[in-house]
Amino acid sequence: MKLTPTDQMCHAKNSCAGRYTAVNLTNSDTVEMRMFRGTLKLNTLKATLQMVNHLCEVAVSLSDSEVQDMSWFDFLDTVHEPELIQYLKERRLYVNEPVTVNNEEE
Repeated sequence: MKLTPTDQMCHAKNSCAGRYTAVNLTNSDTVEMRMFRGTLKLNTLKATLQMVNHLCEVAVSLSDSEVQDMSWFDFLDTVHEPELIQYLKERRLYVNEPVTVNNEEE
């Protein structure tokens, strides 16, 4: 596992997987996201574009350490678009608050 963002970037750019990965970094001028399947549903298209927009906003506005410390719930706090919320709910990825588990002895 690469620990620093610079090490991670170098590893991703020099990976033998080439451009056919979820996030393609092989071109020095672009970042290509290939993690979504094709769709003909307008709401799914809107939701995936909104997801990429949020990912870009996080990447641009936060430091490397802030991104590493960010939880999924922190990320969800920034989501307000109804299409993206519905998309995440349909895939059981949207929850209002973290669930804690109590270990009870029987």
